[in-house]
Amino acid sequence: MAPKPHSIDIVVSEVGPRDGLQSISRIMPTAAKIGWIKALAAAGLSEIEVGSFVSPKRLPQMADTGEVVRATRALAGVDILALVPNLHGAQDAIAAGAHTLTMPVSASREHSLKNIGVTPEEAVAKVAEVCALRDSLPAGARPGVEVGISTAFGCTLEGAVPEDRVLTLAVALARAGVQSIGLSDTSGYGNPAQVRRLFTRLKAEIGPLAGAGHFHNTRGQGLANVVAALEAGVTTFDASQGGLGGCPYAPGATGNIVTEDLVFMLEAMGLRTGIDIAGLVAARELVKAALPGEPLYGHIPDAGLPKGFTPAGGAT
Repeated sequence: MAPKPHSIDIVVSEVGPRDGLQSISRIMPTAAKIGWIKALAAAGLSEIEVGSFVSPKRLPQMADTGEVVRATRALAGVDILALVPNLHGAQDAIAAGAHTLTMPVSASREHSLKNIGVTPEEAVAKVAEVCALRDSLPAGARPGVEVGISTAFGCTLEGAVPEDRVLTLAVALARAGVQSIGLSDTSGYGNPAQVRRLFTRLKAEIGPLAGAGHFHNTRGQGLANVVAALEAGVTTFDASQGGLGGCPYAPGATGNIVTEDLVFMLEAMGLRTGIDIAGLVAARELVKAALPGEPLYGHIPDAGLPKGFTPAGGAT
């Protein structure tokens, strides 16, 4: 987990190559995937989740993640993230050279069982195993370990998720040795008041370990929830180019918030992201070429930037 560069205020973490591509049935060719990630890096993305180390039988879209990590891990100034569900996945990710491991822990018991086949408590135990593996490595070879608590704001399968349950999980994960614990609105259930309240409670409970906001736009609340999280002090947000994404194990969950729109909103608010919007929009063309006809979303790519718009970071 790389520190936030001093020249930016908000980290936008691109999850399209993992969260986005795992949610569609088509498989992006490996060379195209690598080219897309390099284009995102060239546009200024400092964190990119490039894939997941899971069984190819379960998610064939992610079968090439090792190759993708090895091809992108040397990109200058970019933290390469990979999702791992267990110790075996972590070992593969570390061997490939991933800088940061992200692990799935769901606050919903039903979603956890569908998603990774274990209860939330068993998922925390798996995280502890990975943290122990990390700690056994030489100091210079230890990857970061992060968790975004899935279904933190509600679950399609289970319905309402008690906030106290989310916070109890966060404390358990902090004790397990995780370096960053965020909150994910996997099913798009969250609203701004709820987001502000729960992130405020999370920061009070675990302090500087409180991590990223991960929002889906299923019910049109995505960017409003980002603003609410900003008000609670959140400084890292996940997003997906073109709004690709969802969750194969959360029925009805649609795409993540659109990276292009998020970056525009933050820059328009005077918050530096370090991302060149024109370069970001251009990277979208690589997705179109590799996955012709795949629906992509976003207002900025369609409407363009306002006349005379000047980003907070100075790029266009």
